[in-house]
Amino acid sequence: MRPSGRNPSQLRLIALEPGASRYAEGSCLAKFGHTHVLCTASWAGEVPRWKKGKGEGWVTGEYGMLPRATHTRGRREASEGKQSGRTQEIQRLIGRALRSVTDMKALGENTITIDCDVIQADGGTRTAAITGGYVALALAVRYLKEEGIIKTDPLSAQVAAVSCGIFDDTPVLDLDYPEDSGAQVDANFVMASDKRLIEIQGTGEQRAFSRAEFNALMDLAETGCEELFAAQRKALGQ
Repeated sequence: MRPSGRNPSQLRLIALEPGASRYAEGSCLAKFGHTHVLCTASWAGEVPRWKKGKGEGWVTGEYGMLPRATHTRGRREASEGKQSGRTQEIQRLIGRALRSVTDMKALGENTITIDCDVIQADGGTRTAAITGGYVALALAVRYLKEEGIIKTDPLSAQVAAVSCGIFDDTPVLDLDYPEDSGAQVDANFVMASDKRLIEIQGTGEQRAFSRAEFNALMDLAETGCEELFAAQRKALGQ
């Protein structure tokens, strides 16, 4: 029995709430159970200096946790004067994931920044950020098309992410914090809706794992991402 009472192939209660921010060109409040991440997509009609004159756009991500997103208050990284290695790693992952399905030529010399702010953390913040970040990105792209800033949709597929792991020798989907902190094996899968893999992060936390166990985790991830793709389409009114 999982601590949450879910069966091994069951996601937490998922909610993707579009339009959560009044001012952003695109936004989504992503809820994976008790993990809540506010994702906003902001447009700028310019690109980084190294991209200028190439006729291509740029999509990037930033990530952060509010001080009381966890059981105890954490210091703001701005007050520390630097970002942690974990923060940098996650925001690079968000950017890579969303760029993998974005045609930079079709985006033109425009930049979309996806800000993912963790309001409440209960495991899986990076997967919630990527899944909600795609909805925010798609809404920002819709805005750019409606305003005539771009002519064609630069997005070739959806992107979603989910965690899987081995807990008490059982492969399980969408780990919450009690499972994440005690998992024997922990993995994150980032997938495109056309069945392509974007990134896999897998670690034997307490022991090594077999090819058969990896295959079981992969199967769970595919099932979970299919549900997330459906939730994204519903959030986008598709």
